[in-house]
Amino acid sequence: MATIDRPAIAAGIRADVVRLDGTCELDRAAIGGKAWSVNAMRALGLPVPPAVALTTGCCAAFYAADGALPDDVWEQVRRGVAFLEEETGRRFGSTERPLLVSVRSGAPVSMPGMMDTVLNLGLTDATAAALVAESGDEAHVADTRERFVRQYQETVAEGPVPDDAWAQLRAAVAAVFGSWQSARARTYRRTRGIADDLGTAVTVQAMVFGNLDDDSGTGVLFSRDPSTGDPAPFGEWLVRGQGEDVVSGRVTPKALATLAEQMPSVHADLMKATATLEESGRDVQDIEFTVEGGRLWLLQTRAAKRTAAAAVRIAVDLVDEGVLTPAEAVARVSAEQLQAVVEAASGAGTGTPVATGESACPGLAYGVAVADPDEAEERAEAGEDVILVRSATSPDDLHGMLAANGIVTEYGGATSHAAVVSREIARPCVVGCGAGTVESLVGREITVDGATGEVWEGRIETVAAEENPYLARLQAWAAEIG
Repeated sequence: MATIDRPAIAAGIRADVVRLDGTCELDRAAIGGKAWSVNAMRALGLPVPPAVALTTGCCAAFYAADGALPDDVWEQVRRGVAFLEEETGRRFGSTERPLLVSVRSGAPVSMPGMMDTVLNLGLTDATAAALVAESGDEAHVADTRERFVRQYQETVAEGPVPDDAWAQLRAAVAAVFGSWQSARARTYRRTRGIADDLGTAVTVQAMVFGNLDDDSGTGVLFSRDPSTGDPAPFGEWLVRGQGEDVVSGRVTPKALATLAEQMPSVHADLMKATATLEESGRDVQDIEFTVEGGRLWLLQTRAAKRTAAAAVRIAVDLVDEGVLTPAEAVARVSAEQLQAVVEAASGAGTGTPVATGESACPGLAYGVAVADPDEAEERAEAGEDVILVRSATSPDDLHGMLAANGIVTEYGGATSHAAVVSREIARPCVVGCGAGTVESLVGREITVDGATGEVWEGRIETVAAEENPYLARLQAWAAEIG
């Protein structure tokens, strides 16, 4: 095997595979944020598919072995799968009630979308036939297998997928560990000040299927609005969706209100779980969930990425609600976020905007519309103001997003990749402008008004922001604290 880059990772953390049954005592540094949240949700008694985690120590062992999964780690993985089998009553790779799993990355700090995931793993000719015989739903199994093959070939290896579930699993785990050193992951860490030696954990979890039927779907929910900080829960979901369908931005999802209309009891359970998770986390939560045949499952929760304005309001509101002290609230908001709120502005366009969509990150940005992230980076480095316009963004577009003054997409909602990343990197963003937007905008000088969801021809007049009462209170507390 060829020698690979061998970063120093996770010194002192054992190479273990641990059960995430609510009793695991390892911290985020050992099992990553995703696995830590799964274990915490299980401890709270919330509905979470059973899972195990390979520690960041396993990641260190992987790189020490030049990109191979050591045999002793693999034996622990097999024992971990046996635990999933006990929990679900299914057998991995079996022709009777086969178990499918997801293989997900999970760094100690949040790196949304920067590393790899494989869903529906364990599908072979034999297990697919067994699932059809069990469910009688050939279309569902065919859709699930098509998704699996596409994702496996994109993230693990091109060409035919092994017709052996265990071979698939070993290769997928290795691929997820390998994605820690991907170009996009290294770019993200460099720009966000994240250490290269943390490594990633890997979570192996029993699958639940949002693509099962019309009473199934996938969604993302924020316990408060991540753009404005408004205390009402905000989310989107997609009927018959799965995995990354919502966050990828390839399609525009539905508002969460449609879930309340279609399945009110599921929506009520989700709202109750959301309140529990925010209370436990003492911060606004970003929650991934799946509905399978009318049953709610929670997959992950983490502190949500938010705009500067939302960070200020949420910090103040949490003090008023008795969750934080003023000193804790001040510590939650960075100096850069405070300055961004002080300098916040909106626009005053006249006539008709050249595109309209959904506000994803407030702010005003001007530049020439560019569709290619590499071109955006090159032109920005040459001193030109650019706006990145895409059908939808992916983690591979991060360098172009960082180079651009603002971002516009044709598809996706306020929980899409473009929206989440734009809020974190403070780029005004409008999403879901509709088909043909890229073609109509490329080469034109435009202004993105992320607050109104409008895109205007040329540079529009700036209007000073109104006084922010939340900012005033936070600044007063900061002055008192010194």
